[in-house]
Amino acid sequence: QVQLVESGGGLVQAGGSLRLSCAASGRTFTTYAMGWFRQAPGKEREFVAAITWGGDRTYYADSMKGRFAISRDNAKNTVYLQMSSLKPEDTAVYYCAADYSLRVVTTTPNYWGQGTQVTVSS
Repeated sequence: QVQLVESGGGLVQAGGSLRLSCAASGRTFTTYAMGWFRQAPGKEREFVAAITWGGDRTYYADSMKGRFAISRDNAKNTVYLQMSSLKPEDTAVYYCAADYSLRVVTTTPNYWGQGTQVTVSS
């Protein structure tokens, strides 16, 4: 029943920064763990980051630590992914995801947004 809509993708130069947003609808948003995944052309979808429903704990793929930061503002029904020091290999479609279980949201969440394209040029 939750609806997720990503925004903020676009073209950015290597070394630059970008912030993605995911707007959620539904009165149960604050009870969901949230996450971000990405998928490059011809590649499998991979986990990027996740955050608990209360925003008190965050989880990152090892390769994302120090460059990406996930946060949420439940008053605005929005989760963010701040990306810095971007590399061409970060080019992918980025998806917002949600699920009641934190374990599930880091692997196979049930709810997904439509995705937003991020392209990093050299």
